[in-house]
Amino acid sequence: MQFWGIHNDTLSTELLEDSFVSLSWDNIGDLSQIPDGREGLKAELARNTPEDAHKAIPIWAGILLRFRDEIKIGDVVVAPYKPDSTINIGIVKGPYEFAANEPTHRHRRSIEWKKIGLSRTVFTQPALYEIGSAITLFKIRKHSHEFLAALKARTEDVEKVTADVERAAASFVSDDDALDEPRASRIERHTRDFVLEVLLERLSHRQFEEFSADLLRALGYQARVTSYSQDGGVDVIAHKDPLGVEPPLIKVQCKHTTSTIGSPDVQQLIGTRGTGELLVFMTLGTYSREALGSERQVPGLRLLSGEDIVTLVLENYAALPERWRSLMPLTPLLVVSDAAS
Repeated sequence: MQFWGIHNDTLSTELLEDSFVSLSWDNIGDLSQIPDGREGLKAELARNTPEDAHKAIPIWAGILLRFRDEIKIGDVVVAPYKPDSTINIGIVKGPYEFAANEPTHRHRRSIEWKKIGLSRTVFTQPALYEIGSAITLFKIRKHSHEFLAALKARTEDVEKVTADVERAAASFVSDDDALDEPRASRIERHTRDFVLEVLLERLSHRQFEEFSADLLRALGYQARVTSYSQDGGVDVIAHKDPLGVEPPLIKVQCKHTTSTIGSPDVQQLIGTRGTGELLVFMTLGTYSREALGSERQVPGLRLLSGEDIVTLVLENYAALPERWRSLMPLTPLLVVSDAAS
């Protein structure tokens, strides 16, 4: 059984809904009809690639060959999920297929997803670096034990899955876990993971509510935290009016967790809504499909995931109180672009 990492920057929810992983290279036809192994793929790529990109053909041919021939039924796929920056883990269920009638990403392998929406905080930083490879498809060699532990965990509870992964990581301490050569995207991802981890590990539930209020203030709102024992599902009240007497009033519910928030929690917030009021849900995790459906159906409702909150932190870092900046010290810098050769 091999472990594979795969990135997909084009498709999103259809990967989960239709249970597959895919590659683009939409200018290349059915790979199963291309003979002569790697050399045949290189020749096909050369015929369909502008000359100024030919230097990348050997790498591309290797990716296509692995996807078509080397990935086997029963192998494990670890797929970072771009829409909410979570991680999905699944088992390969079928051979290479060419989806001729699809508009894009027609090179596909069917997957049975076993773990969906795992927070990046479940895994160690070296493991996250490994699956942050710049290559679209790659073997996971150093930290497959962590992803296997997550796959085998008989629970959906994030804390319990994390504990299983931590035990596996402790049993496989590597002497060569040195960081790979830094890249702009790797540095950015490390920063985002750091902010998310601080918010999860170093804040209590009450402090997360206080942080959420301060983040709203950094965005230009007036905000106050409600009474902890009698908030009725509303943790923060925000508004633009300094006195808080003019509409619209914004009711905010905060969940200090990286678990997936379901529709019942969102409906609880919706149930507190008065005439003309707006609603915001803030969590360090993600939302179920049903919960996201509520956001589309209910005007004035906004669901902020962990990735959304991290983005707001980075964009408004200087406006946050020192209390929070001291917990997550960041500094601006220029780094080498991923595009640098």
